[in-house]
Amino acid sequence: MANAQTPKKHLKTYPGASVDVTWNKPLCIHVGECGRAEGELFTAGHDPWCTPDVSSAEDVVDVVLRCPTGALSYTRKDGAPGETAPAHNRVTVSNHGPLYLTGDLAIGGAPSEDEAPGVRFRAALCRCGLSKNKPFCDNAHEEGGFRDRGAVGKRGELGEPGTGTLTVSRAENGPLLLSGPFSIVASSGRVAFRGQKAALCRCGSSKNKPFCDGAHRSAGFVADGD
Repeated sequence: MANAQTPKKHLKTYPGASVDVTWNKPLCIHVGECGRAEGELFTAGHDPWCTPDVSSAEDVVDVVLRCPTGALSYTRKDGAPGETAPAHNRVTVSNHGPLYLTGDLAIGGAPSEDEAPGVRFRAALCRCGLSKNKPFCDNAHEEGGFRDRGAVGKRGELGEPGTGTLTVSRAENGPLLLSGPFSIVASSGRVAFRGQKAALCRCGSSKNKPFCDGAHRSAGFVADGD
């Protein structure tokens, strides 16, 4: 399977005395967690857009980790540890938008770790079938008119969440295949499903979203680059 296209020319690093911030443009879908954060760390229309030295290293890290796509990452220069995975893996089904993943992630088709270290822990994956940067979301759902409010009907094994790596692979012209411990969170915030395996729709046609129901076959879904 081909990797998502994120050549290094799309990387922009903003250096600071104690922490550097790197932005990977193709992964960014402009959620705005950085720009709406208090302070002047990220300022629209300002050159440079990000100025790490206006905030403490801890505040910089806090804002960077709010980025749900992994487009933002940081490098500590003061000896403090880098980003680590949260204790449990979560898949959040957004309202009319992508799947947001957090945790210890191993995503097939992801760019290399030196190009996008953030997607090791945070990612937004396409579920409308229209992204040109599959498996990642590129906001094509907005112009494509994708509609799904993020309810989850299937319950799964609602026990205690396990720990370990969540591996995400792609069936050829088919669903996302999840393997490893994870929880699925509905857009309402409800933990709706826990399990070790699932096939999640990425063609946008399933009537059992976020799960695959085989609709990609009748829809003629083709995932270029898989």
